[in-house]
Amino acid sequence: MTQDVKEIFGSPVGSLAAKVRTLAPSMTRSMQRVAEAVANDPAGCAALTVTGLAELTGTSEATVVRTARLLGYPGYRDLRLALAGLAAQQQSGRAPAITTDIAVDDSLDDVVAKLAYEEQQTLADTAAGLDTGQLGAAVTALVGARRTDVYGVGASGLVAQDLTQKLLRIGLIAHAHSDPHLAVTNAVQLRSGDVAIAITHSGTTGDVIEPLRVAFEHGATTVAVTGRPDSPVTQYADLVLTTSTSRETELRPAAMSSRTSQLLVVDCLFVGVAQRTYETAAPALAASYEALAHRHRSASR
Repeated sequence: MTQDVKEIFGSPVGSLAAKVRTLAPSMTRSMQRVAEAVANDPAGCAALTVTGLAELTGTSEATVVRTARLLGYPGYRDLRLALAGLAAQQQSGRAPAITTDIAVDDSLDDVVAKLAYEEQQTLADTAAGLDTGQLGAAVTALVGARRTDVYGVGASGLVAQDLTQKLLRIGLIAHAHSDPHLAVTNAVQLRSGDVAIAITHSGTTGDVIEPLRVAFEHGATTVAVTGRPDSPVTQYADLVLTTSTSRETELRPAAMSSRTSQLLVVDCLFVGVAQRTYETAAPALAASYEALAHRHRSASR
């Protein structure tokens, strides 16, 4: 990333907020209150004892400690020290609110504004948390692959199709599978030198985990695109690309924002592959445009 991009997406405060947003769905509501408090006001929370933060958030000291550990700190003392460091580096007041829930009686103007904010935040969080080392390794595997299989169901299945269509248009062999039976029977045919990609935000979708496991056991390079880096799907993944999502609400299912972050990862993979294979990718892409051009022209009268 360039320095400007790092400043936008990779600031310490922004990274903490991104982690909170990513982990929030797996937290209890009381833990979410603690996590949102420390992400919104690092300076204020750094000044509080564990008892003070528990009182501020209406939770218990045990909940504060559990939240600190879930965020990656051995205990509250370590989280408090980190918050003090973040506060010292924060340049412009408090961070924006963690969530902007949509109400039933919101106007369409408000709905558009809130959704736009959440989508932007989801993309920023995904960019901040994406491991470019793992991403680069996945790109390398795709460039050299004899064949790539991509597994996904539901909204993730649409993302799987998007990735395979992109790869096909630059001359690579790729297949998307949303039928679990076909996915497994195709995974059996994979071997070393092939790539299998599982797309599942929860990381617990059995219809996606099973073919990835089969591909893994047959020697293919396996990649998991998931919002849960410690989820079951990662047991069979050589590489893990983590996505982010906003907190699910009644009027905003997690599938909406998880798809946004998955599409960003897919675009990053595609562009990386296209860069590495530019001499062959560019002519293939041009040929695909030409083959479809007549379908986009107005019929002559």
